[in-house]
Amino acid sequence: MAKKSKVVQQRRYQLKQKHSTKAYNRCMVCGRSRGYIREFGLCRICFRQMAHEGQIPGVKKAIW
Repeated sequence: MAKKSKVVQQRRYQLKQKHSTKAYNRCMVCGRSRGYIREFGLCRICFRQMAHEGQIPGVKKAIW
């Protein structure tokens, strides 16, 4: 996770977008735009890390 991502994320939300179609989803933790999981508001990397730490209730690793 990038160090400056929180600053970038705050700036992005402060700016008003001129066109609503230009809005895109970003991870709430690191600001990453790719691999975004809409249900949780996280990118795949942060989701995996938080799930392993048990910070996301109801999510556990599948073993089969």
